Amino acid sequence: MDMRPSPRQQELVNIAYKLAVERFAPRAAKYDREAAFPAEDYADLRASGLLALCVPEEHGGLGAGFETYCLVAEQLARGNASTALTFNMHSLSMLMMAAPIRELGLSPEVHRRHQDLSARRFRQVVEEGVFYAQPHSEPVESGSADQLDVGGRRFGTRAQRVNGGYLVNGRKFFVSSAGAADYYATPALLQADGPWETRTLYLAIPRGAPGVEFVGEWDPMGLRATVSRDMNLKDVWVPADAEILPPGVFGQLYQRHPHLFIGFSATFLGLMQAAYDFTIDYLTGQMPATSAQPGASPAGGDAVAEMLFTLEATRALYYRAISEEQLDPPVESTQRARAAHVQVQRSVVSLTGEAIRVCGGRATLKRYPLERYYRDARAAAVMRPWTQEVAVQQAGETALAKAGSDASAG
Repeated sequence: MDMRPSPRQQELVNIAYKLAVERFAPRAAKYDREAAFPAEDYADLRASGLLALCVPEEHGGLGAGFETYCLVAEQLARGNASTALTFNMHSLSMLMMAAPIRELGLSPEVHRRHQDLSARRFRQVVEEGVFYAQPHSEPVESGSADQLDVGGRRFGTRAQRVNGGYLVNGRKFFVSSAGAADYYATPALLQADGPWETRTLYLAIPRGAPGVEFVGEWDPMGLRATVSRDMNLKDVWVPADAEILPPGVFGQLYQRHPHLFIGFSATFLGLMQAAYDFTIDYLTGQMPATSAQPGASPAGGDAVAEMLFTLEATRALYYRAISEEQLDPPVESTQRARAAHVQVQRSVVSLTGEAIRVCGGRATLKRYPLERYYRDARAAAVMRPWTQEVAVQQAGETALAKAGSDASAG
């Protein structure tokens, strides 16, 4: 099994790393302090072509798939985790429009229309530099009605067919890139007869559309530069060609393509690498404005070695998981994806915390990024749809159900 990046993947990884360390990292503290969206980082993403990372090559993009996206996002996070996490929303929107659609058995007419609409959106990304957010989280997330089989999620946002388009009403929360993205890839449930799964919509809501409002304060502990405020939708009209996905496809992808949920883990894997790199630089006296003497760590080299082991073991499991991404994966692959996801969630907290302990009290000063890394890391376990709690519960239930099924078959 060869887990090394391909030459093309390595080329894109190098571009992302250079952006992260030379451009994103020097201004990350300012964006964090002000809880402001990293607009300059996005200008760099546009200029580098990475906004079109997951746009198919035939539409002028870089043609990256899910695995390559994860490798690139990992590097971006080494400069600013908030930038990498919001980039996740945009990139997944591009990915959802592309490869998996071909495998869903859509009618030729529906598929052709989707291709035409997607081509227009891809051109906007490539030629105009637009980017997408994904307002998926809603206040209504319990109960059995209209429920996706993922993390107890439900549809509270509704859409009604009106005047050749849709009238959308609802409320979203934790909307990353609030007020900054050009479009918001918004799940909604069509008000009509029939099974709810077939009525799932995925609509492009323009930032400035009448009835769109971003509200609430944004002053969180970590990932402050994501600017994830609430989004209210009141009688927002969008045309029928605002469909990012054909009706019913969003529900299918959410339930048949689980690897999409572990895309943001790449951000936290990159955060682990950044914390480890800082620790090495700090302890060897390579960090500016530090009084640390090379080899003077009170924790000793063993602690640094344990950090390395945690990082590499987590990366190996995660890389294996993303290499298995596909529609309708076998249960073993889905279980491995859950394991990798939870391993990242746990390890990013333990490693960033250990970095603080190893470097000592001065490393907690805001002149250094370690305390920001630790604050950002705490968000990994609570992000929907696979929070740590949800992923652990589903992994356990799946393992027991499979064991019971195998025993019955035997």
